[in-house]
Amino acid sequence: MCAFIRGWGKSMKNRWSDRDARAFVRGYARDGLSADMALRIYSARLLGEEPSLVLHGGGNVSLKAMAKDVTGEKAEVLYVKGSGHDLGVIGPEGFAPVRRAPLLNLKRRGALSDKEMAGLQRCFLMDANAPSPSVEFLSHAFLPHKFVDHTHSDAVLALTNQPDGAAIAGDVFGRRAAIVPYVMPGLGLAKRALRVYEADPSVKALILVRHGLFTFGWSAEESYKCMIRMVSLAEKRLRQGRKKVFPSARLPKKISSVAEAAPVLRGLLAEQGKRMVLDFRAGPRILAYVNGSMLSRYARAGVATPDHTIRIKPWPLIAPVPRAGKADDFRKDAAKSLALYIGRYRARYERYCTGQAADPLPRVGLVPGLGLFGMGEDAKAAKIAADMAEATISVTAAAEAIGTYRGAREREMFSFEQWGPERAKLDGRPGRDLTGHIVAVTGGAGAIGRAVAGAFAQEGAEVALLDIDGKAAQKAAGAISPYALGLECDVTQLGSVERAFENVVEVFGGLDIAVSNAGAAWQGPIAEMDDEMLRRSFDLNFFGHQAVAQNAAAIMRRQGAGGCLLFNVSKQAVNQGADFGAYGLPKAAVMFLVRQYALELGGEGIRTGGVNADRVRSGLLTGAMIASRSKARGLSEADYMAGNLLR
Repeated sequence: MCAFIRGWGKSMKNRWSDRDARAFVRGYARDGLSADMALRIYSARLLGEEPSLVLHGGGNVSLKAMAKDVTGEKAEVLYVKGSGHDLGVIGPEGFAPVRRAPLLNLKRRGALSDKEMAGLQRCFLMDANAPSPSVEFLSHAFLPHKFVDHTHSDAVLALTNQPDGAAIAGDVFGRRAAIVPYVMPGLGLAKRALRVYEADPSVKALILVRHGLFTFGWSAEESYKCMIRMVSLAEKRLRQGRKKVFPSARLPKKISSVAEAAPVLRGLLAEQGKRMVLDFRAGPRILAYVNGSMLSRYARAGVATPDHTIRIKPWPLIAPVPRAGKADDFRKDAAKSLALYIGRYRARYERYCTGQAADPLPRVGLVPGLGLFGMGEDAKAAKIAADMAEATISVTAAAEAIGTYRGAREREMFSFEQWGPERAKLDGRPGRDLTGHIVAVTGGAGAIGRAVAGAFAQEGAEVALLDIDGKAAQKAAGAISPYALGLECDVTQLGSVERAFENVVEVFGGLDIAVSNAGAAWQGPIAEMDDEMLRRSFDLNFFGHQAVAQNAAAIMRRQGAGGCLLFNVSKQAVNQGADFGAYGLPKAAVMFLVRQYALELGGEGIRTGGVNADRVRSGLLTGAMIASRSKARGLSEADYMAGNLLR
């Protein structure tokens, strides 16, 4: 396994362009922004576009400048990145303008409580409508330079995340940078970093052990180029490491597919009271990591930097190897692994705090032979977790290449995970009725399918739109959500249905609700009906529903967490119309199919219902909501079936 996962075979490229910088200055001048602020935005985006420097709202940058408040009074202002804003796309609205003078008075303070820190983030803002500043705004305020940049560089973390990380960093950077021992972000770090800097003001950067680095300068270009130079020095040292890491464990020859294993993991999480979305990742570098014979050592050695615990917890779940054809064994062994994880997590919580951890579930799952899963309340959170897990692999591989990876310490991770100012990033996210649920809708590119999928998405569900026209399904999905999935699926072809549902599982991890909606009406007198037309209608309007239900039910049963099958039956099944026999006959059979699935799968928590809509889509939308919420509202099976909404 090559250690240099993120392309560290060569130094990070300096992407500063004078032409682009001038374009930013001209463009923002039209909006009344100063050249300094335009260049602050430009270099921030350069940093934010490098995933090996910052991920998902990580890192922060600042600018010190004079400004007037609403009364016309001039003051020195710290323009610092707003908490949670993404450097890669940041604009003027992403910066928090904070009066600097009151912040400098805090140098004399001993400590700040969480409540004081939260208040401090708001009380000196020049604009009450601005975002709250990054939690590290005090470090930016205390340093004297006009421009300050802070990243969580993978390369720098690989150096410092060692038993002797500070010494290694000292050898690499020499007099160019000063080393700051780990201190939790906030006032303590700001004071410690300032003391280290003032001890040698000639340094060009501060290396924060298990945290990243600060660079600074009197221009945006100076600070940015210093960042690139420092990271390049770290990368150069890493290239001197051994080329092979993660010796492989012995694994079975035949491994289960993602479609077989993911629903099992997702179902076990649901048994703990939380439906989650999974984001699967694989590839040579990930497999080398998860297949390593010492996986339990380095995967449980702590996250790369403590603030990652907010997104991915202190360590991942290590699942058993999923052997092909041994699904029951995998479920049993994975359940034991999850129970051990929860027990370890709660024991850690009790070591430092009273009471019980509210959410002891993992956010990353490592599956030897298969890959890794990011786990989250929705697709976005799952993606963030998977991205951070990949970053951890990069840091670990590079660290192991030159020594032994040692991540954040347990107490550091716990403190950060429970820290109010950081928890606010997650606690403020509102959950919706179907958050964490996964829905597949066939005929998803049609008017009814799009409306049904959109309704589920508004309730918080992740949706997959399946349609015979794959491009139309993708377009419809894009209009609903950046995380919605559009897939080609011909419900009259068993192979097409199987592939589509496998793709849904590979993207989201499982399935909770299947809306079997695809259909079409052939017209003509039944006494004169061409046999081929009737067979075509049955293929689409009956066997298509059966194929969808069969594949959906198989996934739900692997999950073992219930689910819902909802069929678009049509009023034609019970209230025939002239010349619609070719349509009504298979629909009548579908109504029987609804009852049969309810009878056979109800005991497993898989609820089944149908909607007999008449030329309108409101019936199916209402039925969809009834289907999805029936369990939560405590409806009986009879009440549920009454939700068929005969029209």
